[in-house]
Amino acid sequence: MERNNRSNDLHKGLKNRHVQMIALGGAIGTGLFYGSASAIGLAGPAISLAYLIGGLMIYFIMRALGELSVDTPNSGSISYYAYENLGDFFGFFSGWNYWFNYVAVTMAELTVVGIYVQYWFPDIPTWVTAFAFLILITCVNLLSVKLFGEFEFYFALIKVVAIIGMIILGLIIIFTGIGNNGVPIGFSNLFDEGGFLPNGMTGVLLSLVLVMFSFGGVELVGITGGEVDTPKKTIPKAINQVVYRILIFYVGALLVIMSIFPWNQIDGESSPFVQILDGIGIPAAAGILNLVVLTAAISAHNSSLYSNGRMLHSLAKQGNAPQFLQRVGTRTGAPVPAILLSSGVAGIAVIINFLFPEKVFSYVMAIATVAGIINWIMIVTIHLAFRKRIGKKAASKLSFKMPLYPLSNYVVLLFLIAVIVIMGFIPDYRLALYILPIWVLILVIGYNLKRK
Repeated sequence: MERNNRSNDLHKGLKNRHVQMIALGGAIGTGLFYGSASAIGLAGPAISLAYLIGGLMIYFIMRALGELSVDTPNSGSISYYAYENLGDFFGFFSGWNYWFNYVAVTMAELTVVGIYVQYWFPDIPTWVTAFAFLILITCVNLLSVKLFGEFEFYFALIKVVAIIGMIILGLIIIFTGIGNNGVPIGFSNLFDEGGFLPNGMTGVLLSLVLVMFSFGGVELVGITGGEVDTPKKTIPKAINQVVYRILIFYVGALLVIMSIFPWNQIDGESSPFVQILDGIGIPAAAGILNLVVLTAAISAHNSSLYSNGRMLHSLAKQGNAPQFLQRVGTRTGAPVPAILLSSGVAGIAVIINFLFPEKVFSYVMAIATVAGIINWIMIVTIHLAFRKRIGKKAASKLSFKMPLYPLSNYVVLLFLIAVIVIMGFIPDYRLALYILPIWVLILVIGYNLKRK
């Protein structure tokens, strides 16, 4: 039995640089490069306020998860911590909900991959591209975790360098007028088209839904815990650095974009980054940036599939999923059956792209958002239960503590519930609110069947 358990253990092969880039790769993707166009349409330049508010909430969520991950590193992350601190049902519920969340994220990434490819090849249907990249990324995830870490490191690095380059190029255009007949653009576009708050605070509140989708993926840091060589050193560093880097990238990049190009002229037909470079007459740069945003979507898909495979593997080891899903490749150490099943379910995106190419992105994005919010609610609730279980004496010895506990926990919970309520006021997101109770009922029935 002991030998079998070891054969089903994941291999440790991720370094600090891998973990940092996996977290960045999961969080800097479709939400920034494509979904931000819709968010800008709702809030205008004030979208930066929405990202600051959402970013603060994400910081507290990540610190709660970080405290759990440093105390007990585990690749099952949310599911494992729920099982230990809230009981068997919540371990089952949170694990499967996390998996469901990242299946939806993977489907969203597959959808925009097709949109980006159509920038060069408009006649290729989105479902064809989605299918091709589904196969490619599945193969990458079946490699060893070390090779996966290297792949994701360089893919995420491309995104980071591109965003920094975009910000620098944008500032040059703003201050020197290159691409604008030598006339400096300045920051007037942030205030001229209806003001900084063109749609008032209502627009900012509505945009919070899309903003929170953008931040989905930062919790991948917790998933990597079981495959990191030095988790107690690596995870705190990754969490603290990733959160402020993401805020800089999102807020900085979007403020530069809206300074160069009036916010109400961003159409959402392609990535706003690409549209702006096209609009100011730099088509070569626009083509290069489109390649970058394509890479970003592939990277986010890659890290999401990684996450799903590990979650199913952990659920199987808990007895909350079929036992064959805990098997790992003898040479690679990757959870092969769990990856293949996750990829197969995500492949539904290919069919949806074939049937409903116009609406697929908004639908899967809505589902991913509501499932992601449930994940974050679970993290904060688990952390409250964890502190209660270990007591004040043990809590005083924790090396990576949640700031402002427990006030921060309750503020985050109220915020996340408010975001779910706001979703009801956005037509494309109401579908997710209808699906949510059905999904919860399925999990309750599944848990009771498992017990019997």
